[in-house]
Amino acid sequence: MIDNPCPNCGSEYYIKSGIINKRQRYKCKKCSYYYTVGKLGKKIDDYYVNKALQLYLEGLTYREIERILGVSHVSVMNWVKKYNIKRPYNTHYHPVYKILSAQELSEFFKDSSKVKGAGVLVTELGDKFMLIKWERFKD
Repeated sequence: MIDNPCPNCGSEYYIKSGIINKRQRYKCKKCSYYYTVGKLGKKIDDYYVNKALQLYLEGLTYREIERILGVSHVSVMNWVKKYNIKRPYNTHYHPVYKILSAQELSEFFKDSSKVKGAGVLVTELGDKFMLIKWERFKD
């Protein structure tokens, strides 16, 4: 019985002990610990993980990323910790972001005064585009 070792002591000696919420329950014969396996968690697509980390690196806050992607800010925080992401620190600029359609994006770039003097990043966001522009803090 090596498939489901005890998570408490690691023992490979266990017995079946009923079913809870359609999942098999086990009892460890060594430490008498009850446990279940095969947890069905909510899996978030890797696209959203990558996009959330990219937005975090671009300077957006956890809550801003939550509003844009519809993914919990706690999940984003956990991914940042898991992958040990460090954001560059610069106090002179802050990101401003907009969600635009393809037509709105092309109109934005027609007016060169909107792009002048700042870094701009455009990233795909489903059927729309996210434009992130860095602006200086007003002194």
